[in-house]
Amino acid sequence: MSVIPGAWRRTAAGAGLLAADGTVAPTIFAEMSAAAARTGAINLGQGFPDEDGPSEVLEAARSAIAHGANQYPPGRGIPDLLDAISEHQRRFYSLEVDPASEVIVTAGATEALTATLLALIDGPDDEVVVFEPYYDSYAAAVALAGARLRTVPLRAPDFQPDLDQLAASVTDRTRIILVNDPHNPTGAVFGRDVLEEVVRLAARHDAVIVTDEVYEHLAFHAPHTPIATLPGAAERTLTISSAGKTFSATGWKIGWVHGPAALITAVLTVKQYLTYVNGSAFQPAVAVGLRLPDSYFTDAAETLAHKHEILGDGLRTAGFTVFAPQGGYFTVADATALAGTDAAAFCRTLPERAGVVAIPLSAFVSEARRHEYAGLVRFAACKRVDVLEEAASRLARFSA
Repeated sequence: MSVIPGAWRRTAAGAGLLAADGTVAPTIFAEMSAAAARTGAINLGQGFPDEDGPSEVLEAARSAIAHGANQYPPGRGIPDLLDAISEHQRRFYSLEVDPASEVIVTAGATEALTATLLALIDGPDDEVVVFEPYYDSYAAAVALAGARLRTVPLRAPDFQPDLDQLAASVTDRTRIILVNDPHNPTGAVFGRDVLEEVVRLAARHDAVIVTDEVYEHLAFHAPHTPIATLPGAAERTLTISSAGKTFSATGWKIGWVHGPAALITAVLTVKQYLTYVNGSAFQPAVAVGLRLPDSYFTDAAETLAHKHEILGDGLRTAGFTVFAPQGGYFTVADATALAGTDAAAFCRTLPERAGVVAIPLSAFVSEARRHEYAGLVRFAACKRVDVLEEAASRLARFSA
């Protein structure tokens, strides 16, 4: 069979991985992580921490394994975690969520997003509006679901959208407005005016708002504002988050989605035929994490903000123009002054030239807009302080 048909082709094309000759390229994350392993470079490309999260959470997982939590959990998630998610939303955001009918646990936020898109998209005329640059799985999942992706650009230095462009992008064909806040890869936290405009447009065009809030506890200058807390939003919003970023446990893949019961039923109908269930022993541990004292969450954000300062100072010393993030794992910098006008080529040579791995921002944008982000590079700050300091030292020597 010379050409293998199927939805995989449009998925690969949506993610920008399908070449004209039909071959599929690896993701930039796989490519750069392989380069780090091959060269011994410091990997500031992929967003995973290099130190473990809170001991209470780790011990809870060990205890759960030891006490028999090793079989299928309930399809919606274990009741204690559903309760903990509901308690968390009330505690931090004054959101009332019914744990029995308005929450499901998923295999990370990625499955929650994919199941939601597959559940709610009804055909090729449906459109999903996202801010661009966007996390790469969005385009792949929208393509898999058979919809069209409409993008609203975010531009340096603040990476806030133009509200007129946003309004022009949302139409009666818009099925979903997908908002990632705090935003990956730019580190932006959207202003209240942006969130309110999303709600207004969704109501006007009868769209569903889907939010990716995995960095909710890693906003640096003000508490995170879930869209679901805004007037008129809760009845049309599915809120997605996960434990991986908050508790430095990205490999556990415990996520969740909550919202109106009818929308949750739609998502569950699809999700149960994807992973069915996952992470039986990790679910009670995440419940412990969500009930940690406020000081844990405050300290996590402050610690990461300090790491961004170390990384940003090092990048500036090396000659980059740095756009300080407002939240999340990543710092975006302009490499133009370092002959990095083509960030993809720059990042492919950086491991051997400087001993550091980064990701070009062009990996997070559609082909038509790649030239607008050609000199921008994303660095991960979610590493140990000594690792960030060594990376900064290597970059300074490289640019000298």
